[in-house]
Amino acid sequence: MTEELRLVIVIGSVRDGRFGPVVAEWIAEQSNAHGAFAVTVVDLAEFDIPLALPDSSPKLEGDSYPRPDAMAGLTALLESADAFLLVTPEYNHSFPASLKAAIDWHFTQWAAKPVGLISYGGAAGGRHASAHLENVLSELGAVTIQQGLTFANYYTAWKDGSPVDSESAGYAKAMLDQLTWWARALSRARAESAYPF
Repeated sequence: MTEELRLVIVIGSVRDGRFGPVVAEWIAEQSNAHGAFAVTVVDLAEFDIPLALPDSSPKLEGDSYPRPDAMAGLTALLESADAFLLVTPEYNHSFPASLKAAIDWHFTQWAAKPVGLISYGGAAGGRHASAHLENVLSELGAVTIQQGLTFANYYTAWKDGSPVDSESAGYAKAMLDQLTWWARALSRARAESAYPF
């Protein structure tokens, strides 16, 4: 019997009126139906994540900065994950400050874990945000998978909580298949030895 993997889906935007929770709920449904993961949705709007980081000199051995107590729940959820799906809009050709802050406050929680990227926006569908995330996550030792999801002109591409494109569920399954492969491989690797930074 294959051990169940833990997937954390992160809603990256905290802006009023955001569309991220709709996308996150849909991909959580797809992930639960896929069957490889125990799924948890993390809404960054529910956590106090300061934008200002402390002096880096007291950096913890093998970890990031000492964190505010209010961030303990978020840290524990990220730590427990075997894989991530990041749901992000595109703001000014990049991803939101809220998501960058959540990433920057952590370090080992991302290392040697696979990340799938799901973006939404205007004509570009959030592709610039995903490209920037790939660069940031690679610095932390995370593995962004090849298959992702992009929703262009999301305001007309969704209806009643689901994408209008009937192929979207198939694309989601392909992404989850890749995420599962990487999650199993990297979980075994982490169990054997710590990721060498």
